[in-house]
Amino acid sequence: MYVMEGNMRKLLIVEDDIALAKTMKRRMEKHGFEVFNCFTASDALLACHRYMPEYVLLDMKLENESGLALIKPIRNLLLEAKIVLLTGFASISTAVDAIKLGADNYLAKPVDTQTLLSTLLDGNCMPIETQAIEETVLSAEQVEWQHIQQVLKVNNGNISATARQLSMHRRTLQRKLQKKPATQKA
Repeated sequence: MYVMEGNMRKLLIVEDDIALAKTMKRRMEKHGFEVFNCFTASDALLACHRYMPEYVLLDMKLENESGLALIKPIRNLLLEAKIVLLTGFASISTAVDAIKLGADNYLAKPVDTQTLLSTLLDGNCMPIETQAIEETVLSAEQVEWQHIQQVLKVNNGNISATARQLSMHRRTLQRKLQKKPATQKA
């Protein structure tokens, strides 16, 4: 368990899902963080100026905006802050983009409190997607497979909901799920 002693560490959570943001805020406050929530890209930049947080949890999809576009401005303002991009639609390409833009880490939602704390405080916990970047060169089919698995997980295994979210026919999705692409080492 991670509990801070003395001065509280400032954490900015940029998440457009208000219920999720409030839940994360409560969870992180229990571990000694002073937490600020904001729900839009413009509010995020204002909050960075106002609070100067040491840590930023940034959702990749903010209504009609991309959290990726916020990484550079936040990094320019908060040189020493630890920026972690959170997404419900994980892929290797967005992990690479996030790290190149200046994020310190990249995690797929849902994420448990211990993983989040370890990532923010220790920096030792690299997400599977980032480890895979260093170890494996993936084909388009493998990236698609990982994305489908992530969306399926978010939908609690519901094939119909996953197919709708992926704009794919349910039978097509079922066929793709039957064929797992082989891992290709670099």
